[in-house]
Amino acid sequence: MVQKNDSIDCVPPHFLSWVIIVGISFLMLSKTEGVVNHLLEYMGFGRIDFLTEPKYFWASLTLQSIWKEVGWGTVIFLAAIAGVDVQLYEAARMDGAGRLRQMWHVTPPAIRSVIIILLILRIGHIMDVGFEQVYLMMNGAVSEVAEVFDTYVYRVGVLQGEFSFSTAVGLFKSVIGLILVITANKLAKKFGEEGVY
Repeated sequence: MVQKNDSIDCVPPHFLSWVIIVGISFLMLSKTEGVVNHLLEYMGFGRIDFLTEPKYFWASLTLQSIWKEVGWGTVIFLAAIAGVDVQLYEAARMDGAGRLRQMWHVTPPAIRSVIIILLILRIGHIMDVGFEQVYLMMNGAVSEVAEVFDTYVYRVGVLQGEFSFSTAVGLFKSVIGLILVITANKLAKKFGEEGVY
């Protein structure tokens, strides 16, 4: 006999497409029907047009990225924290350290290698703003502040048929990312960390 499970399974946003994330953002930030504007109106503030006001464009993109990726980062760091030797916390407690002192003086040094490796890997993507997210959030009202490498390459290189230009920009971004990863890895090794390779 199969039992009914009443719990709601939730998909972490990291695994959702940017199309879904942007769709949810449109539903939440819409000026007429958005949940955020209903809350602002309920609190006595006026409605804000988050989607067509250029000054809110990058803030909304940043909040979307944080919401989408914070769950994945939490999983990685919780796994690293779970690997910290419990005896380190016990020794800190014996020395009179409270919870905050333990969190500051035991946990970060114990997971420093994980932090460094993730930082090195993210540095390689420093020139990637995220084409899908920017392209989906872009509209005529915010196009002056929304242009990034990837959307420019798409507009000039792909839509206008200049494929050599788009290839050159992609190669440029890749070379810069490679240089940054190699430099960050060498710096990490210079300071006594493992690095990526």
